Amino acid sequence: MAAPDALRYAKIPLTHGSGAIPAVGFGTLIPDPLATRRATKIALEVGFRHLDCSERYNNEKAVGDALQDVFNAGAIHRKDVFVTTKLWNNNHRPERVKPAFEASRQRLQLDLVDCYLIHTPFAFRPGDEQDPRDERGHVIYDPGVTLVETWQALERLVDEGQCKAIGLSNVNLEKLQEVVEAARIKPAVVEVESHPYLPESDLLEYCQQHGIVLLAFAALGHGMEPRLLDHPVIIAIAQRVGKTPAQVLLAWAVQRGTAFLTTSVTPDRIQENFELSTLPEDAMREIRDSITTNVRFNAVVETGVPGFIPRAR
Repeated sequence: MAAPDALRYAKIPLTHGSGAIPAVGFGTLIPDPLATRRATKIALEVGFRHLDCSERYNNEKAVGDALQDVFNAGAIHRKDVFVTTKLWNNNHRPERVKPAFEASRQRLQLDLVDCYLIHTPFAFRPGDEQDPRDERGHVIYDPGVTLVETWQALERLVDEGQCKAIGLSNVNLEKLQEVVEAARIKPAVVEVESHPYLPESDLLEYCQQHGIVLLAFAALGHGMEPRLLDHPVIIAIAQRVGKTPAQVLLAWAVQRGTAFLTTSVTPDRIQENFELSTLPEDAMREIRDSITTNVRFNAVVETGVPGFIPRAR
């Protein structure tokens, strides 16, 4: 039997952090805590070694329980798993950053976190409310703090040994440049929506020039219209190489030099999303040159409020 393709085990060194991030990542944005714990355990048992979490998902405790389940079973060790979590918008004030981080770390039941990201560049009104709104239903932003000030609070976490690497999420190129130019500790990771409909080529080029890992979420298009998984180019490549459309899209993400996140609660789908094989170069060129649709599925970069945008068929 042939050895499994090494693509699924690819790691990207962190120029601005400690160690390397597994390119194949499992996202934990799963609403139900029991489903979160079960899916996270399955993902780890299948072979995923990179988990992406956030205080905003309100399920870090379930992820932590899954981690403890597999660590206690003895087959997987803490040093082998890369865990990222994120600071939510209501905790951007510098004095709120460390308490928010500590709360996440304790819910995850970890001594340290491998990477800590600012979930979005938008600061919301500080307090316990994750989604503060005024009487008209509009988000209440916080004009009293800058993104650079929040970043400097993350830098102090690294100084204190609280986390190995820090980064940003849901930023555009302009916001990333703002932080990079002011940073004492550069971002190690930038997590953004990216897939063949939104390749983020300029952002990826900038990240690669500055030793920053681009981590792609919604790598399969979040199952939304127009469906990436149904694109004729992706289907034809999948048939040609004997893989599923999802596996083609995820291999594309790794081969272009990014890490990716995918989420599922279905065991077979979790297994499928891990079992990647390297695509031939002509397939990579075909995806780059033949898919011209341009779609952003999540509006979070415009408002700081996560939300996939429904589209008519």
